[in-house]
Amino acid sequence: MVALSDRKIEIVRTLVQSAPDRIVGGLRLALAESVGDSVLASVRQLVEAEALDRLLRNAVFQPVAPLCVGDGGDTQKLTFPAQALTFVWRGLKAAAPAEMAQALKASAAVVAAEAAEQRAPDPSPAYNGLLALAATGLRAGEVREFKAAAEVCERTRPGGAEAFAACLDIAPIVRKTLPKLSDWIAQTGDETSAPARLAYKDAVAIAEDAGPRFFEMLASQLHPPWMVLRIISAIMDKPTERYLAESELGGFPERLMAQIDDSLSAISKLDVDGGREAGRAAGRLVELVTQQTFELEVCIELNREHGWGQRIVAQKKSMANLVEARLRDAEKLTGAALPNQSSGFARPRRTGPKLDEPPEPKAVGRAITLLSFAHEIRLCANYGGFSAMHAKVTEKLGGLLDHYVEEVLDIVRVGHAEPAIGAAFLAVAADMLAQVRDEKAAELVRRRAASACTPPDNSHVLDA
Repeated sequence: MVALSDRKIEIVRTLVQSAPDRIVGGLRLALAESVGDSVLASVRQLVEAEALDRLLRNAVFQPVAPLCVGDGGDTQKLTFPAQALTFVWRGLKAAAPAEMAQALKASAAVVAAEAAEQRAPDPSPAYNGLLALAATGLRAGEVREFKAAAEVCERTRPGGAEAFAACLDIAPIVRKTLPKLSDWIAQTGDETSAPARLAYKDAVAIAEDAGPRFFEMLASQLHPPWMVLRIISAIMDKPTERYLAESELGGFPERLMAQIDDSLSAISKLDVDGGREAGRAAGRLVELVTQQTFELEVCIELNREHGWGQRIVAQKKSMANLVEARLRDAEKLTGAALPNQSSGFARPRRTGPKLDEPPEPKAVGRAITLLSFAHEIRLCANYGGFSAMHAKVTEKLGGLLDHYVEEVLDIVRVGHAEPAIGAAFLAVAADMLAQVRDEKAAELVRRRAASACTPPDNSHVLDA
């Protein structure tokens, strides 16, 4: 087959250059399997070159690249348009080809050393030199690509171009901290706080207002970003809420508390008709809020009577109330999904499973939603302040399900219910037990149901 024309290749080049990193990486993997295809050979070479170019770009701009996402319009944190990074990179190619060649050489040396299992040379001097040139180019705006980068930053927010350049100014300092971040997060004490303080001092020595930018850049490297509070706490020696609130870093805990409010709102709107995944998602939010409030309490000296401390206490109380309400609903909806009926004329009347029609899907779905929610929050119940309620409800539901299973099995065995209907309710009970206890308990019920609900003429199959 005939290879693509130059015009079509240029169209493909434009599309690839404008695609996100994730798409380019996917194309690279897909085209790697097309070796020997003459039609796609030129496309594969183009994508391979673009992917390698982006690897170098992301290595050079590693301290700031995570800040360049989407349109850069996030009002809750410091971000820049992804397009700005693309323009800056093109500007460096146009204005500093010699320095770009040095960076490429340094990157190749690292790759070669790693392949040979040798100690890799430090590429930081070459990379940081490009960062300095990029900051200068952004501020000058003389090169077309740098001017375009500045304009796209300014369109997103006034002063965005200078903020981007200011981040580039302290990027070499942030780069030195990156290998240490995991230790700073995992450990406390002078061994971790001293180097963190030194890096912070180096950043504010470049610009007095660099503190918030420094921590924004660190936060963008962390998963989750709010773990940066540990580094702030270490540097400030666990500040009081008043001191931190009045400092330039007060926005970090404020932002986290706003996220907690959003999560609580989402938990309160849990749709019981949403199914298993909706319940799990709400449960994960409960676990997240538990972690976030714990982080705030550990990193800041709080006063429960006012300010942030009072707000966090209110948030924890609100979460506990929401969870307990959902647990009570789970108990009610489980009963609705496994209906009972009165039988006989004795006083008091005895109740038993109602097996005259199959399970009602909507009722079952609602119960499973909240039981999935209850299962998801089991590990955070203690610190979340709802462990007693969670233990009480799960224990009660476990006993209810055990009793229900035994009664259904008895009814089916004596022939007072259709085996298919009994099997359907036992399957529902097994799914519920998987959430209330574990999958092992559920599997036991499924095996017993299969044995009890198999028609007599098929029993020899089971015996075999």
